[in-house]
Amino acid sequence: MQNSIVTIKKYTNRRLYDTHTSSYITLEDLCNMVKAGTEFIVVDAKSGEDLTRQALTQIIFDQESKGYSLLPIKFLRNIISFYGGKMQKFLPSYLDASMENFLVNQDKVFDYFTNNKSTFSPFTQLEEIGKQNMALFNRAFSMFNPFDASAKEEAAEPAPPPRKAAGSNKK
Repeated sequence: MQNSIVTIKKYTNRRLYDTHTSSYITLEDLCNMVKAGTEFIVVDAKSGEDLTRQALTQIIFDQESKGYSLLPIKFLRNIISFYGGKMQKFLPSYLDASMENFLVNQDKVFDYFTNNKSTFSPFTQLEEIGKQNMALFNRAFSMFNPFDASAKEEAAEPAPPPRKAAGSNKK
């Protein structure tokens, strides 16, 4: 039954009810479900409104409050600055793709570390991940750029100084 999506009902008293196990659960239980890979949706018990995003955000808040500081302050500020901006609709898909890329690289780094304990260089691996993330970023945003990227690069370079006309001896 791991493939089916579990419905969690949230009641006005803030209690969460797992319809799969027919029991009340906590945000900590939801956190464990995420870590176990269990797909679920949280809905308002009365209106049926999807509250999954709010529940997941609350789990992150709770984890951060417990001292598991995973999200850097600069990152949080940057996320907040995108709300209401022109890139708001593109950021979620970019972040999703970046996280998928990170997960793939996470396995590669772990495998490399496991197989090459004596020669492991985390900085080399992090540099490679950074390059891949930057390439992903450039590809993602080039889709939304109506102008040619090479033309933008040329425009960013300073123009060469004007040539003197032939036979001009002004000094």
